[in-house]
Amino acid sequence: MDLRSGIPYWLIKNGLPFNFPKLEKDLRTDILILGGGISGALCGYYFTKAGIDCAIIDARSIGLGSSCASTGLLQYEIDMPLYKLIKIRGEKEAVKSYKLCEESIYKLQDIANEIKLSDFQHKKSFFFASYKKHKALIDNEYIVRKKHGFNVEKLDKQRIQKEFTFTSEGGILSQSGAQTDTYMLVHLLHQWSKKKGVPIFDRTNVVKFDHRSRGVILTTENGCTVTAKKIVYATGYESVNYIAEKLFTLTSTYVIASEQYSTDNFWSFDNCLLWETASPYLYLRSTTDHRIVIGGKDESFFNPKKRDALLKEKGKALERSFKSKFPMIDFKTEFSWTGTFSSTPDGLPFIGPYKKLANSYFALGFGGNGITFNVIAAEIIRDLILKRSNQDAHLFRFDR
Repeated sequence: MDLRSGIPYWLIKNGLPFNFPKLEKDLRTDILILGGGISGALCGYYFTKAGIDCAIIDARSIGLGSSCASTGLLQYEIDMPLYKLIKIRGEKEAVKSYKLCEESIYKLQDIANEIKLSDFQHKKSFFFASYKKHKALIDNEYIVRKKHGFNVEKLDKQRIQKEFTFTSEGGILSQSGAQTDTYMLVHLLHQWSKKKGVPIFDRTNVVKFDHRSRGVILTTENGCTVTAKKIVYATGYESVNYIAEKLFTLTSTYVIASEQYSTDNFWSFDNCLLWETASPYLYLRSTTDHRIVIGGKDESFFNPKKRDALLKEKGKALERSFKSKFPMIDFKTEFSWTGTFSSTPDGLPFIGPYKKLANSYFALGFGGNGITFNVIAAEIIRDLILKRSNQDAHLFRFDR
């Protein structure tokens, strides 16, 4: 599946920092992790920490799927506002899902420190009303978040104009957020696991899957056999190839990154991630080397040719949206790219066993919070493999 095109900023910035071999002989392992992006990298890290024998294979070069196209915004807020999620899943399950995402941000900070990833910064997150009619959404969301102990503050129109210079009827400023370089996070997670003895292979395409009662046998394009007791599908949006039901929708999104600014105060709101209530929504962040990254203008289809043909037009539209809010900042695009993401009806991921494929687990961290969802997925699947009790597994099961 063609997951992205264009020139992602983080791929240019980091290049190919590490190389991995192609699988060229038969392999046996207890747990096979299929997919070497952020989902697979976090699974490898958590499994190895727990003493689980595992191996990782990816059809592409490591990180060249969705991971290098990620904008690296880390938020506990999911694409479904909490007050709406409560109506769908009930108060207890909805709040717990939000809390798990918030906890994941701080767990990722600890992981970044351990694997020596320097590009990880805690940020505030500002969620603002795109239109006057969305003020009620902000009010309802603030009430329910405050009730359940989230560290948030509501900003009115005057305060937003003063602190952010643009006009909005209201917004929620959250203290819990972060940003990172997802591409380097993936690579450094793999280097940590590799040093612990985990075999990692890329450019290894699996063409045959044989799920049996006592394990799984895979056959690669070049005829090698992989035998495992269990398989973890960590293939992200490409998992549509393995799941019979239509559980999620694929969407095309667009991103631009500015030229480098020469001064430290190029972005007066450097302590905030910004995103809005509109659907599709606009989201913004800065980078450590003085750039501004803007994403959005999503299209509700997955057609690589159609998606790619819109890249130039969407890039211009993103620039106009930025300039309408920040006319005092001279934004010149240097990098632009487009990619695919997926969404589910309740905004939550699918994690755990899939009954139609024996001895399988899925780590499907869909939506705008893929990275935090994948921390949760790695922890839940680790516990399931070890036959430990996990009180949160039911939240994200396939048959919810």
